[in-house]
Amino acid sequence: MRREHLIGKLSVNRRGFGFVAPEDGGTDVFIAAGNMFGALNGDRVKVLVTDKFRGRSEGRVVEVLDRANKIVVGTLRKANHKIFVTPDDTRIEKILLPKFRQKVAAGTKVVVEIFAWSPLRGRVVEILGKEDSPGVDVLSVLRAHGVAEDFPPDVHAEASRIELEPDADEIARRIDRRNLKVVTIDGADAKDLDDGVFAEERDGGFFLGVYIADVSFYVRTHTALDGEAFERGTSIYPVDRVVPMLPRELSNGICSLNAGVDRLAMACEMILDAAGNVTDYKIFPTAIHVHRRLTYAQVDKFLAGDAELSDCADNLNTLRKIRELRKKIRGGRGSIDFDLPEMKVLLDAAGKPIEIVKRVQSVAESIIEECMLLANETVAEHTLRRKIPCLYRVHELPSPEKVLAFNQLLAHFSLHVATSNGRELEPRDFQKILSHVKGLPAERVITSFALRTMQQARYAAECLGHFGLAAKFYTHFTSPIRRYPDLIVHRMLRASWESPQKLPTLAKGLDEIARHSSERERRAVDIERETTDMKAVEFMAQFVGKKFDGVIDGVTSFGFFVELDNGVNGLVRAAELRDDYYTFVERELALIGQATGKTFRIGDGVRVKLIGANVQLRQLDFELVSGVPDKDLIAQI
Repeated sequence: MRREHLIGKLSVNRRGFGFVAPEDGGTDVFIAAGNMFGALNGDRVKVLVTDKFRGRSEGRVVEVLDRANKIVVGTLRKANHKIFVTPDDTRIEKILLPKFRQKVAAGTKVVVEIFAWSPLRGRVVEILGKEDSPGVDVLSVLRAHGVAEDFPPDVHAEASRIELEPDADEIARRIDRRNLKVVTIDGADAKDLDDGVFAEERDGGFFLGVYIADVSFYVRTHTALDGEAFERGTSIYPVDRVVPMLPRELSNGICSLNAGVDRLAMACEMILDAAGNVTDYKIFPTAIHVHRRLTYAQVDKFLAGDAELSDCADNLNTLRKIRELRKKIRGGRGSIDFDLPEMKVLLDAAGKPIEIVKRVQSVAESIIEECMLLANETVAEHTLRRKIPCLYRVHELPSPEKVLAFNQLLAHFSLHVATSNGRELEPRDFQKILSHVKGLPAERVITSFALRTMQQARYAAECLGHFGLAAKFYTHFTSPIRRYPDLIVHRMLRASWESPQKLPTLAKGLDEIARHSSERERRAVDIERETTDMKAVEFMAQFVGKKFDGVIDGVTSFGFFVELDNGVNGLVRAAELRDDYYTFVERELALIGQATGKTFRIGDGVRVKLIGANVQLRQLDFELVSGVPDKDLIAQI
């Protein structure tokens, strides 16, 4: 074959081989373990395509263009008078420390900067602590993703100079809403309170005020605070801590809508008709005085009949009515509600997992969600109609390939995502499927697969609509304390009132802000998922040898994944299925025994035994249980 060069990102398997995805599209190129040329997982490389085998391109790395692993987290080891680091990422070989002279015990977690690649050599740039010390495991994940918890000195200096109370002259310049009994409704442990709400019935319809912390008043362009907020992009919520986007002087202080004090806010006040449709609105800077700081639990108790919050009764009862109307409107246009329980790992004071719970959205949470969704839609439409450059939250149509895979699964349940008359796929097509499987044993598996079929939401300087919400206009306006794009939306609104001539200049940076913010959001999601999975596996380690009921939620050529009732997921390896030789049939999304025809398919219920819990790999290994033991032998978590 004709030899050619291509450039792409290298993805290395834990078994040593890898694939390069060409930047200009096309088929991935297989790279054998011996053809890496010192490249590591994530590196941008130049590849010489050398052969084709069974239709697959193969090649070797000839140049590393960009290194993705200059900083690595691992564990210090000592052997044969040499000191080295074993990286947490098992796809990276050990790193020698030729000039390390510090008296640090083996088993200490460290951050290493690599300065030579063949063989790997580096220098320690940070000592995190003993690998079994509380919090070091989560800290290691943060550092592996390049996240520092503390803020630079210049950011601290700016934050320390910010006023502790709103300026009286600034309040006088604003429309004053301190007379309204605004409430915040958040989790009991929340400290950065972005949003307050107030509602009342008026003239056969409703007034809904959504009041958002005016972070843009305090975080101005060309400041250290703004530069650091852009760099972070978002607050991060690992399993045991919060890494805020803004220093606590702002996030928990002057910008937080704390009860009983005056605060500057951005208002989105809406008039709704009796059916819940917005008929008029105003967006403006305001000052508020939060009447009560409520928790989801308190509001849920009140809505269930508790009289404790009688001073907020009219507000809360009206908010519940608005929530019901808005859910009906969204449902009518096809908005998709996935309703998947969230796995939450509870930790003790030492960071050890003590319980796994499944969180389901409460009515109080749903009230706030509906208010925020409506404010976000209203602001997005406002900026578009007024031709104000802005950042939007966009969610595009699923790819045909992913829809095909989803339909392959649905076929086994006599279901199909279908359109008629050649029309484009719509959210209601997915909504119909999810409604159909509500309450069925396979509901969670099908809902999870539907969610994976969706495109990843992102930020863009163009309003492209939100497929999942079935919304033509959508932005993120309601969380500027913890999301940089929301801060930018506020900043563009402020410029449209105060200095419209600056809008074209501000608009020039929107594409880069959208790209960077989307990347930072994905990093935060990865960190949160990794730390949760790590603690979940650590919790499950105590149950090795126990048997569980579960549902197959993924099938591959090397086995199938089983989800237990508490939300944890583990692998049954095909090689461990001793009764037959099983082949992965992609069109069936199943492993099928060649001799017996026995099939393991997504959605099947199975009984498994936990045989391994690898915390470092965040991986559970199951063994299929033959026969059906007595129910009382099945472990209850």
